[in-house]
Amino acid sequence: VFCPFLLLFSLWYTYNPYVASPNCERISNLEDGNIELLQAEEEREARLKRNEETLRELSDTIRRCNVRIIGIPEGEEKEKGAESLFKEIMAENFPNLVREMDLQVTEANRSPNFINARRPTPRHIVVKLAKVNDKEKILRTARQKKLTYKGTPIRLSADFSAETLQ
Repeated sequence: VFCPFLLLFSLWYTYNPYVASPNCERISNLEDGNIELLQAEEEREARLKRNEETLRELSDTIRRCNVRIIGIPEGEEKEKGAESLFKEIMAENFPNLVREMDLQVTEANRSPNFINARRPTPRHIVVKLAKVNDKEKILRTARQKKLTYKGTPIRLSADFSAETLQ
């Protein structure tokens, strides 16, 4: 039996914006959940960026007394040690500076610890000094002069984390 009243009521119920259907409720709940997930993801990304920045700052703080020697051929430090090699370079290139300051080397070594056969350049030597002021004086003086080790040109630079260098 066809009832026009039921047809009108069903059309009114279906298209009436004031009547909340179960499907609309479910969609609204899904949209709310999606918004919450997006906010949580944004918070995680912000926290990750803060943590990466803190890690970079800590790494640079640890390295703040370090000087990098670039261009020393592999194996030169094996006979005398990297510390005495650094002192020899300092005496050869900055005799006045060595006399006026008490140079204290905490440790020195090649970085990275392993040799990459595909990399033709020698590994850098990282020297950790006792005082930041000594490092700054050495680097300031090194910028004004061409440095050599047994006639081979070398460079001195500050040691920074990879993130800072980028």
